[in-house]
Amino acid sequence: MSLDRPVRLAVLISGGGTTLVNFLDAIAAGRLQAEIPLVIASRRDCGGIAKAERAGIRCVVLPRKESPSLEAFSDEIFRQCRESNVDLVALAGFLSLIRIPVDFLGRVMNIHPSLIPAFCGHGFHGHTVHESALARGVKVSGCTVHFADNEYDHGPIIVQRCVPVLPEDSADLLAARVFEAECQAYPEAIELYRQGRLRIAGSIVQILPLPVSQR
Repeated sequence: MSLDRPVRLAVLISGGGTTLVNFLDAIAAGRLQAEIPLVIASRRDCGGIAKAERAGIRCVVLPRKESPSLEAFSDEIFRQCRESNVDLVALAGFLSLIRIPVDFLGRVMNIHPSLIPAFCGHGFHGHTVHESALARGVKVSGCTVHFADNEYDHGPIIVQRCVPVLPEDSADLLAARVFEAECQAYPEAIELYRQGRLRIAGSIVQILPLPVSQR
């Protein structure tokens, strides 16, 4: 079902908040019709907390290690999301596994800095992904936006963007190129969700055409 208003996002972070800033930039530029009433950080030392506060966004800090169990941690995250009336949860460099409740299935997205299923899963995050890609000698890399499930970097793929891997690349250079692709792919996927154009059929996401009335 399409939304005739901005989609309400909860953004979950564990680091510097660069993806959060990308969302804010995309909203300001008119590329993403969204509002962000809630940011949840899994670490007290997240650089993204200050970015959320500067943007006037409510930020809740829920350290995973302070929760008695994965279930309790997940329950509190989604309780906060319900209280903020969010439509969609966007994992933005969120490094903690969560258990997604039934009412949020198909309403949690994640982005990963590789072309899933390559270089993904537990332990593959940050520069580890790009170092592994360079060590394997791949000629292309990229990013993947997918619906999250209860496994790391798993769930139906929504959008992928490909970038070249160049002979002179370091992990830093490749990471920067991949992040440029992420800055386009993640807002695109969220906008497709807002337009009601994503249909999950088993392990496949079908992207429906834009209705004639909205073209």
